[in-house]
Amino acid sequence: MTKSPKEEALERAILKRLAGGPLFDTARLALCDEEIHAYQEYGNAVSIKRLAYNDHGPVHMRTVVLNAFTVAGLLDRAGVPLSLAREEGGSYEDSLTALFFAGMLHDIGMSVTRMGHEEYSVTLALPILNRFLELRYPGDIRRQVTVRALTCECICGHMGLVRIFSLEAGIILIADGADMAKGRARIPMMIATDAKVGDIHKYSSSAIEKIEIRAGVEKPVKISITMSSSVGFFQVEEVLFPKLNMSPVKPYIELEAGVIDEPMKKYL
Repeated sequence: MTKSPKEEALERAILKRLAGGPLFDTARLALCDEEIHAYQEYGNAVSIKRLAYNDHGPVHMRTVVLNAFTVAGLLDRAGVPLSLAREEGGSYEDSLTALFFAGMLHDIGMSVTRMGHEEYSVTLALPILNRFLELRYPGDIRRQVTVRALTCECICGHMGLVRIFSLEAGIILIADGADMAKGRARIPMMIATDAKVGDIHKYSSSAIEKIEIRAGVEKPVKISITMSSSVGFFQVEEVLFPKLNMSPVKPYIELEAGVIDEPMKKYL
C-alpha cells in the first residue's frame, strides 16, 4: 500500500488526537486497511480522472476525520453533548468512533457513481463496519448496532440531501463541506485541460487559501475562510453554506469568509 506524504501526515495527526483513548487501536488498523484504502483510491480515480471533480480519496477522507474531531472537540469543551451522550445511547468516545468511520468511508461510493454516491457508500461500508465494530466492541451487540446506525446516518447525510437529526451527522456534513482548500483541486487542475462539468468546483477550490476551525467568540465553533479571489465564494455559498443550513450543528457555528486584505463577510 503506497501512501502520499500528505496522507501519512494526516494519519499521524488523527492518531495523535486519539492517543491513549479506546478508539486508538481500531483507528490505527483501519488507517492501514487495504480494502478501505483500495475503495478510497478507486473512488478518487473516478472522481478526478473520469469526472474531473475534486479530490474524493484518502487525503480528503482523512481531512474530514480531522475536521470532524475538531468540531466535536470544540462542542465538547463548550459543554454541548453530542446526540449519543444527550440521549444516553452511548458515550463521547462512541460518537468519535462513528465520526471516524463516517469520515473514512463517506465517499467510497464514488467508486460506483457520483449521483447517489452516499447510498452506495453505505452499501459498500457495511461489511467493513461490521469487521471493525466487532474489534472495537467485541461481543457488545447493542453498541455495535448503535454506532453502525449512527455512522450510516452520517454517511447518508453528508451531501445535505437527506434530512439528518443527530449532531454527529451534522458534524460530518460540516467537516466534509469545510474541506475546500486549494490543495483539494491541485490534481484535477493539473491533468484536465478541456472544459467539463464540475470545473467551477476546481477553480473555486483553487482560490481557497486557508480554512480555520477554532473556538468561536459567541458560539462554540468558528470557521474562517480566506481566499485569493472572489471565485472562492462559490465554495462558501454553494457548497458549505447549504450544508450548514441542513446541519443540526448550525446553531453552534460562526462562519466568515473573505478575500485576502479585504473585510471578512460574516454569514453566521
